Amino acid sequence: MSRSLPYPLVEVVQVSKSFGARRVLHEVSFRIAPGDRLAVVGRNGEGKTTLLRIIAGQLAADAGRVSLPKGARLALHDQRPPLEVAGRTLEQYVAEGMADAIAAEAELADLEARMAGGDHGPQVLAAYERAHATLEHAGGYHWRAWMMRVTRGLGIPDARLADPLVVFSGGELTRASLARALVARPDILLLDEPTNHLDVQSTEWLEDAIAEMGCAVVLVSHDRYFLESIATGVLELDQGRSKLWPFGYSRFRKERALALETQAKEAERTAAEIARLERFVERWSAGTRSRQATSRRKRLARIARPEINRSAKSLAFGFPPVAASGRVVLEAHGVSVAVGERTLIRNADIVIERGERVAVVGPNGAGKTTLLETLIGLRPPSSGRVGIGHKVDLAYYSQHDQDLRGDRTIVDTILAETALTRTQARTLLGAFLFPGELADRRVADLSGGERRRLQLALLVARGSNLLVFDEPTNHLDAESREALEDALDAYAGTIVLVSHDRALIDAVATRTLAIEDGSLIARDGGWADLLQARADARAAASPPARGNDRPQSKPKKSAPQATVARPRAADAPRATGAKGSAGRRVRQLETKIHRLEAELESVNTQLLDPDVAQDHVRSGELGAQYRKLEEDISWALAEWEDAAEAAGV
Repeated sequence: MSRSLPYPLVEVVQVSKSFGARRVLHEVSFRIAPGDRLAVVGRNGEGKTTLLRIIAGQLAADAGRVSLPKGARLALHDQRPPLEVAGRTLEQYVAEGMADAIAAEAELADLEARMAGGDHGPQVLAAYERAHATLEHAGGYHWRAWMMRVTRGLGIPDARLADPLVVFSGGELTRASLARALVARPDILLLDEPTNHLDVQSTEWLEDAIAEMGCAVVLVSHDRYFLESIATGVLELDQGRSKLWPFGYSRFRKERALALETQAKEAERTAAEIARLERFVERWSAGTRSRQATSRRKRLARIARPEINRSAKSLAFGFPPVAASGRVVLEAHGVSVAVGERTLIRNADIVIERGERVAVVGPNGAGKTTLLETLIGLRPPSSGRVGIGHKVDLAYYSQHDQDLRGDRTIVDTILAETALTRTQARTLLGAFLFPGELADRRVADLSGGERRRLQLALLVARGSNLLVFDEPTNHLDAESREALEDALDAYAGTIVLVSHDRALIDAVATRTLAIEDGSLIARDGGWADLLQARADARAAASPPARGNDRPQSKPKKSAPQATVARPRAADAPRATGAKGSAGRRVRQLETKIHRLEAELESVNTQLLDPDVAQDHVRSGELGAQYRKLEEDISWALAEWEDAAEAAGV
């Protein structure tokens, strides 16, 4: 699909950027080759998003340069939702990512009509070749099927594609922005927090899609599972400077920890040497050994003071001891949960006991937050009953900002909401990265991540024995997420949490409650155990696969053939277990796809014949036939996906 492009694909050379007196990036340099996937990491505010926007050309650097090969296609997914929403549907907005393909397709149709009318001049033939190359580079004739696959993979229902942008929430618009970037099939894909507003199912689909696309990727994310799955290299930003680590995320974490440990030991040795020399100078500068003291003073001036990596600073806190609750902490019997006329969960029975750590999981819209609020009494169930146990002191951490007064300072907020003294409040805030004067900032001036840290500080200060979390890691960087995991691991009370952070679920949960088709399924263990249980259930339910139950693998590409989007193992369940008309439709479509692909291969063989290449009329006819066959295959594949889903195979 993609053309052969020169190496490197992206070259960033000594890029610097400041905002006022604050230096964000200082002489950042790196290169990316086709297929590389570079994760840009660092604490909040280190310039990660700024770097992406400079690469995309949306923001000018103060110094340095960004080089891209001529003709390279670049797409940016910005975590900010689109600002211009009037006058377009969601489908039109997403399709803007395929503007080149749409324009090239229209130009080809016009050129083919001219050729069929006898216009075979060199200008027409050259324009035809250019338009065909543009279309192939943009994804080929199957772009509509690819667009539908992307929107479905990201959890955007087909029924909402025709809705105007103005009716969508900020999170839904952000998903549409991601879809628009993906459908472009760029050579260079820039992703800023792409998993925000995605459930786990959509995040896993995105991981597979990026790997399949094979483009160069520069991404910013705090999702450690996602980084581990995607990144082939890591660019660390700290205090404006950058360091490139040429390996995956987990190894980066290990190597960086070793480097920080070595750095700390070197700093201790240097500090000890400085102290020894200073003592000598102080003692002998005016005595009989003044010459030696002068020599030591000169040596002191030459010693380089090692810089301590600021990003080593992260949340460091623990929950205080808590009073014991009764054995049963939360329970629900025959509970149904509904929003309006829509029932989300039916007839659920739940018992959560003292000391358990329970993760509630499920796709977006399944009712996780609604269930959480029902269990803790913030909303009534539509049927059944819920109860909170004896001596349970509950603290709820909402994914939405608490109603905190913006005119208060951070420290005054802690004092107003807790029984801590001012000294205790400042000590607590220091552990949450609000030391000294930072604790005197107004709440209204805090970023999203800073407000989340303040909410965590309030939660810790209350000393509750039941913690209920709704997406606690949103807006937290990787180090802060790991600090939260450590604190929760040492916490003596009971935890119930909703999260899309698979690493957090694995680190904390002893049990999962999965919302699946309106039912609540309990399983022991964390995220990895949940995946294994689901895989075991699928294996037990599926009959042995037959070799001829799905469309054949696609033919090898040969010019001018475009890549045909094939069902992959994860996308194409086999038709063996299908029953009734839906199952028959799956098999009919598979037969149709085989036939169309055979015809496509035949046309492709003819196009490669030198004699045909000299016959402009014949080659034009074959080109039009080739184009129609590819579009037929694309639509057949889209129908196949729908039919397979309906058949439950």
